[in-house]
Amino acid sequence: MSSLNAWFGPTQALRDVTVSFETAAVSAIIGPSGCGKSTFIRCLNRMHEEVPGTRVSGKVLFDGQDIYAPEVNPVDVRRRIGMVFQRPNPFPTMSILDNAVAGLKLEGRLSKSDLHERGEKALRSAGLWEEVKDRLNEPGPRLSGGQQQRLCIARALAVEPEVVLLDEPASALDPASTLRIEELLQELKNDYIVLIVTHNMQQAARVADWTMFLLLGEMVEFGPTQKIFTRPDDRRTEDYVNGRFG
Repeated sequence: MSSLNAWFGPTQALRDVTVSFETAAVSAIIGPSGCGKSTFIRCLNRMHEEVPGTRVSGKVLFDGQDIYAPEVNPVDVRRRIGMVFQRPNPFPTMSILDNAVAGLKLEGRLSKSDLHERGEKALRSAGLWEEVKDRLNEPGPRLSGGQQQRLCIARALAVEPEVVLLDEPASALDPASTLRIEELLQELKNDYIVLIVTHNMQQAARVADWTMFLLLGEMVEFGPTQKIFTRPDDRRTEDYVNGRFG
């Protein structure tokens, strides 16, 4: 992306962010509360524009195409760049299987057997199949919090995206569920570009190959995670990762 800016009304949330993300890797976005982390990833699949009064400038290039070009369909962007939110949000009236294939059902092109096959594949990819294969018709909200979050990851994966964005996906989970999500991220990076927003420095150090530090809407530094946490180029990065502010 090049010179990405974002606003909420008159308030500028992102300022001239220019960065490229690696394939076959997990990239973490870190920074204090209110620095623009969630706004940043919502700009990457055009979710930011769904909020009234917002706007974006600059370019976000994906496969050489600016996703904000007039001819680009935002629905197609969101299929190719999936999003998982902070709190698990399975659809309350849908079964576990129907939750997993909800995006595919909207397309209306697959048979029932094809939907089941794609749902199983997505649930396996999210590390959930063995836990739910005998209860696929139960409501999604009956699952534990960690299972619900993996169900939401399965829902994002079912439409076969190329990029997976996760906005603090483990912040509301217990330690065991958090560990399973972190293990899952390592598996997903073999098939997807994975970006995770996290406020947890230890989590970023554990799961990310690359880390970006945002401060007051500006990208201070981006580089290999080990370097960011041990010998950053910018004093502000060093102060943040060492807990001197934030």
